[in-house]
Amino acid sequence: MATGTAIPLIHGPASERLRRIATYASVAVAAVLIAVKFAAWLETGSVSLLSSLVDSLLDAVASLVNLVAVRHAMSPADREHRFGHGKAEPLAVLGQSAFITGSAMLLLAEAVRRLIWPVSVENPRAGIVVMVFSIVVTIGLVSYQRHVVRRTGSIAISADELHYRSDVVLNVSVIAALVLGSIFDVPLLDPLFGAAIGIWIVYSAVRLARLSLFQLMDHELPDEEREKIRGIAQSHPDVVAAHDLRTRVAGPTAFIQMHIEMDGGLSLIRAHEISDEVEAELRAVYPNAEVIIHQDPEGVEEPRSNFPRRVSAR
Repeated sequence: MATGTAIPLIHGPASERLRRIATYASVAVAAVLIAVKFAAWLETGSVSLLSSLVDSLLDAVASLVNLVAVRHAMSPADREHRFGHGKAEPLAVLGQSAFITGSAMLLLAEAVRRLIWPVSVENPRAGIVVMVFSIVVTIGLVSYQRHVVRRTGSIAISADELHYRSDVVLNVSVIAALVLGSIFDVPLLDPLFGAAIGIWIVYSAVRLARLSLFQLMDHELPDEEREKIRGIAQSHPDVVAAHDLRTRVAGPTAFIQMHIEMDGGLSLIRAHEISDEVEAELRAVYPNAEVIIHQDPEGVEEPRSNFPRRVSAR
């Protein structure tokens, strides 16, 4: 969930509309690219172009899954799902990554077969024209998806943007394979590029899986964000301290829970007002957040959860 950025996140109907349009756009683009790449593959027989066609087929499936997941994630909380349906997005992303990895393995197998029994690419010019067209269309989609992610923080749209962004690199690689293969007449270049693209697809799938597991396992927000949340709470003049901060993310929604300590002599009504004021300050910075605050009187001893600060792996 993108927070604290120069462009504030939007929520409610405006966010839902952007996310819905983004899913429709990705499905439409995938369908167009499948049609033109299939025609180009029939014309050229290129393995690297086949790899791009396979990737577009995966994009179409992933985009359809995203469309369903985003629509479900936007459903309001109900009796059986009091925390909403936000985890539909990371679940969809995890399924996409598994499907993408399996298809990449099939692509690698085809590349190995062509390395053993090379076949020359026919009419590479047709393939190059199609791939240039694919790059232009994909860049347009990625630009819009990045805009939607910046405004909504959607993990599903972010995952879609990630593999469409990798498609731009993939399409450039296919063009390189077709150009170099036709200039130097080296049939092995085509399956080599196809294999490299397959490995790139697997790498992208692993990144998507890690992103989805981050949310499904209720991973805490980064330490910098947690310190920011704690600072906002403790900046209130009537809050002595904040502790037992717990955070997690589900789709575009963050969940923030904490205890705040106040003067034990305050009335219950005033303590409630202070809690509401702190919650309002947090929502101003994290508009998509669900905030739960427990009020503690200052100085009361109680068990507290203390965990060491995470060390980033480099």
